[in-house]
Amino acid sequence: MKNIVVIGGGPGGYPAALKAASLGAKVTLVEKNKVGGVCLNCGCIPSKSLLDAAHRLHTVQTISSLCADGAQEAADRLFALRDWGKIQARQQAATRKLTQGIGFLLKKAGVDVLTGEASFKNVHTVSVRLPSGEEQKLEADGVILAAGSEAFFPPPFDKIKDKIYDNSTIFAIPSLPKTLTIVGGGVIGCEFADLMSALGVAVSVVEMQPRILPLEDEGAARALAQALAKRGVKFYTGLSAQAAAEENGVFTLTLSDGRKITSDAVLAAIGRSVDLTALKMENIGVEWTRRGVQVNPETLQLKDNIYAVGDVNGLFQLAHAASRQGEVAASNLCGVPAVYHNNAVPRAIYTTPEIASAGLTRQQAEAQGLTVKSHKAFLLANGRAVAQDQTEGYYELLSDAQTGRLVGAVFAGANATELIHVVSVALAAQMTAEQLKEVIFAHPTFAESIGEALHR
Repeated sequence: MKNIVVIGGGPGGYPAALKAASLGAKVTLVEKNKVGGVCLNCGCIPSKSLLDAAHRLHTVQTISSLCADGAQEAADRLFALRDWGKIQARQQAATRKLTQGIGFLLKKAGVDVLTGEASFKNVHTVSVRLPSGEEQKLEADGVILAAGSEAFFPPPFDKIKDKIYDNSTIFAIPSLPKTLTIVGGGVIGCEFADLMSALGVAVSVVEMQPRILPLEDEGAARALAQALAKRGVKFYTGLSAQAAAEENGVFTLTLSDGRKITSDAVLAAIGRSVDLTALKMENIGVEWTRRGVQVNPETLQLKDNIYAVGDVNGLFQLAHAASRQGEVAASNLCGVPAVYHNNAVPRAIYTTPEIASAGLTRQQAEAQGLTVKSHKAFLLANGRAVAQDQTEGYYELLSDAQTGRLVGAVFAGANATELIHVVSVALAAQMTAEQLKEVIFAHPTFAESIGEALHR
């Protein structure tokens, strides 16, 4: 029986522990904070609970169109009664329930969970500093490193990072601010812009790239920017913050064009950074940077019997990517060969409209020398979308013009984050556009637009 130590109990670590245990290994999971990691405790799950609450409140504000005259005043009064404390309590309850579920699964699988901070003594020995201050040594036949990442605060925000929020600490904000500046127009920045604006906060977004969501499809990013702008979000693109200051609870950012933005709170959504100092990586002869460590991108092997998964390897900063990596690493460490496919990871943004993508973007496909054919359907022509007043956006699939094989897709619109998995399955099966076109989609559904797109 192999002794395996997993360092980190987030979405990369606990699936790795469960997989290794299922393959007969004796597993010890070391977590310095809470099992579930950032994603479960202060990331993916909390943000989705808050987004759902915000979208429900937005429905309250807009329900008057279906009611008698005078209903808008009543809707406005109801919206004004929104309770941030109750919204937070609902989110915290969801987190507790899921955390307890993970704990139950680990216990059932026979995984030993240690609370403490791990460091390497050598490639076969891990030291754990327990909360009591005592040191416990673990001898291991293999180690899976799933240490995660932390919020990145570059200048000028490094000097005021204790006064502003990041994507982990924003959930504990005591009350909703009247105004909020979000620095970073990536996935996290856009989700919080959607969330906070729907809750009645005046939001400004600063993004140094020419557009928001610079790593996503340009058309999808444009659709989201237009939707958020209609709801009052102000965008400052192609600009960076040159200075940041706080005085009497008011924050002032000076932008690169000289303009100043003032707000009651600031959310830094500039990215994530890896810090492996406490792990003493030098003791295993591994170098690292703030982007993490370099692994074999298919096996996740870092060195000898050591594997690294999740944010710490820089392949893909997504929870579901980390989970799959954890399972692959555990399988390989237990002698069951497995391969991780980074290009098979779907991406999802839970805004309104939702944005989701899978496979290659047009730019990536063309960079590989492919001639791309676009298959696109707008939700304006979708019966379900029209019936429900959810006509923002489109579904687009991409195929290789020479072979007909599907290579990617981007969906911008209602239910995009759920329906993108239709394309994930098609990509895994290496289907052509003609083959997927043969699928019969129920009517009326949003999924019909996938079929409509393929007929174009």
